Formats: sequence, C-alpha cells, structure tokens
Amino acid sequence: MDILPPRYRGTQQVGRGGMADIYRATDSALGRTVAIKVLADRYAGDESIRARFTREALAAARLSGQRHTVTIFDVGEHHERPYIVMEYLGGGSLEDVLRAEGAQPPQRVFTWLEQAAQAIDAAHEQGVVHRDVKPANLLLDRDGNVHVADFGIASAAGLDSLTLTGTVLGTAGYLSPEQARGDRATPASDRYALAVVAFELLTGKRPFEADSPTAEAAAHVNADVPSVCDQRGDLPCELDPVFDKALAKDPESRFASCAEFVAALRAAMADAAGVTSELALAALEPTTATVPIQRPAVRAAMAAPSPPLRRSRALVPLLALLLVGALAGALAAYFLTRGRASPAAAPQPKVTTVFRTVTSPNGQTTTVRQQVTTAPAAPTPSGTGPHALNDEGYARMRSGDYRGALPLLQQAVQGLRGAGPADPYEGFANYNLGYTLLQLGRCKEAIPYLQAARRLEPQRVEPGQALARAKTCK
Repeated sequence: MDILPPRYRGTQQVGRGGMADIYRATDSALGRTVAIKVLADRYAGDESIRARFTREALAAARLSGQRHTVTIFDVGEHHERPYIVMEYLGGGSLEDVLRAEGAQPPQRVFTWLEQAAQAIDAAHEQGVVHRDVKPANLLLDRDGNVHVADFGIASAAGLDSLTLTGTVLGTAGYLSPEQARGDRATPASDRYALAVVAFELLTGKRPFEADSPTAEAAAHVNADVPSVCDQRGDLPCELDPVFDKALAKDPESRFASCAEFVAALRAAMADAAGVTSELALAALEPTTATVPIQRPAVRAAMAAPSPPLRRSRALVPLLALLLVGALAGALAAYFLTRGRASPAAAPQPKVTTVFRTVTSPNGQTTTVRQQVTTAPAAPTPSGTGPHALNDEGYARMRSGDYRGALPLLQQAVQGLRGAGPADPYEGFANYNLGYTLLQLGRCKEAIPYLQAARRLEPQRVEPGQALARAKTCK
C-alpha cells in the first residue's frame, strides 16, 4: 500500500469519511501507533481542494496541545494525496456509542459535552471554526474522555454548507440554519451543532430527524425545537428552554460559548432535582428549617450523605409511612409541574382608587374619582446571610440582571471568605461573582474570584474556562 511515506508501517484502513480515508499505522521513526487521514481519491485530482486541505490541517495543528483536542503530529503529501497524522485514541467515537447503546445517562453526557466544549471554545479563541461538529468527530480515549477531531477539515473541501450538491448531506442533521441556507459557518454554527449532539446523546435521536437529509436540513431552518421530555420521559422539561436558546434560528440569540450552554444544562437539571428534594425534605421534617438548595451557574450542589439515624424499632413503621407519603407527594408534584418551564409571575402593580377635589376657574368644586397605579417594590433577598445572598444573586444572574446580582454576590463572597471545603458555597459564590464581573466587561476584576473558584473546586472545568476568557478579553 503506497499511499503513505515508508516510515508508516502496518497500514490498515479503519474508516472512511465524506472526504478522507482513515488508516491506523505504526510510525516506525517514533515507535507509536497513529491515525492517518488521507484525502479521498475523488478530491485528490483537484489542486485547489488539496491546497485547502493542507492549509486547514496546518491551521488545526495550531490547536495541538489543547485539552480534549486530537493532537496532530504531521501534515504532508504523498503521491499528490495530502495526509494528516494524528494521535490514535482507540476508544471509538460517540457515534459508535449511540449506535451500540442509544441515549446516555445525563451526567455522562454533561461530562462529554464539557470536554468537547473546552476544545471547541479554545479553537474559537484562536480563530478556528470546526464546521462539522458531530458524534463521529468526537473521539473517545481508552479512559472514556472525549477529544475533538477534524477541525476545519470540512472547509478544506468546501463542505461547510449545502452549496455543493450531495457532498455534505450525510451530516445535514447537525447543520445550523445558516449553513443549511448556504451561508458560511461561524463559531455560533459550531455551538448549534454541539447542541444537536447534546440532544441526540440525551434522547437517542436528533431534534429534527427526518426521512431524508434534505428534509432534515430544511427542518433546521423552519421547524420548532422539540421538547426533550417528549422524546425521553425521564428527562425534566426544565431542559427545554436551554435547548430553545442553543438551537435558536438566529445565531445572535444562542449562547455566547459552548461552556455556557453546558453550564445551563447542568443548572436546569439541578433546578429540576432541587424541587423534588425540597418537597421531600419539607414532608419528612416539617418542623425543621431547611437550608436553601444552591443552584449555581455551573453545577448542582452535591449534598453530603447524612449519617445513619439512631432510632428504636417502634419508630420504624412510622418513619416508613412518612417516607412513602413524602415520596408520593414529591413525585405527584413533580409530574404535575413538569411542563415546559415558564417564567415566574412578576409582581403586579398595585392599583388604588382615590378621590380628589378639583376647583374650576369659576370657583366651582368637583369631586373626581381616579385610579393610581403604584409600581411594585423591587425584590429583596429572603435572608441576610451569605448563603441567601448568593442564592438571590444567582437568581438575578439567571434572569440576566448582572448589575443587580453584583452587590449581592460581593457581600456573599465577603461573608463566606475562609469557609473552605467545609462550605461549598464559597466556591459557588466566587465563581458567580467572577462570572458576573466577566459579563459586565470587568475582566481584570473577575480574575481573582475565578482563581479562587478554581482553587476551591479543582474538579470543575468551568472556573478555568471563565478564567481563560477573563485573561484574554479586553
């Protein structure tokens, strides 16, 4: 097989994509297994495509070293067929997972999405657009971590829209509306495609799945976003508004980054779980004040397991009865309220009837009846402690009121300073404050709070992602 330079031995074809053949080989010079993409025969005769393939591959090689990005070792051409040599991961792709297993558990999906988001956002910061985000390009290593492959390769053959008849219809299920209309892909297009992947991983099917690629591409442009809880009954409908935004027809209406999209999914799942938890706690312990469940912008609070209770045999039947009642009440409330999330009712203006005495120029007096409308008072935190201040600040963040959230979060961080691992709210509050400052354009001020959040929650990727943004924004 003389399609690769002699240094690559034991070549075996392991796949075939829309524009390239994929091989596994051993790099005899370095003694390691590699994956090699070779431009397909039907494109190799087109000099302009060969040049673009090489140019895009070199641009993607700049991303090597970024976390969760497939590393490119070499780019070259052999017998007028360009090739790209990259690391061989050996765990298959998310497309393989979907074919074998279907829909995946939400927490596993969120972890994969966070890893992909980190790679895609990093590429966007360096001016590289992927243009073909799909499960087949999200590769798994042997530990089950996602790595994004094929940055910019779709553009190399002009495959980032439907403008070339028949060439990209195989991935029409992940095309953004602007790509389906024939426009060039942008970072917002990649974010849209990742949302399609998320929908598919959670439900087992693409949001606009259709009998033909052409019909599916048209649905991206015209159809409404379906509900995830209609597709999979055990998913909460609180996820629906997140997908409505992520799959908006207008690119400007989508999330500003892939990381923000995944954070919103986690927060929505936490909101759904939090309602049930609060109902169960209230039913089991009606006389005990409960601590508000935190719903931070990037994660659900992880409640530590409670120590076993010491109880007598006589209390067991009573506790069992209370537990059954609590669970039944919580489940009933959940299923009765699991329709699409709607905004909380805003405080209504107060209308008061008053009577005024009016004197006319000729001296006559008349009593006039008027209705006076008084604007509702601005909401205030339900408590004054740092936990309540953080909760209220987060609620205002969720509504887009970052200016209103700022003083509340500043007080929360001040009140929680030094709490450390014993109180996870310190990490939540520092992230929320740093993210709020970032949204307000005060990037330098955000940095110390995001650094603190990363130190306090080293297992989370979002503080590091936000910190990277804060260090590069102007």
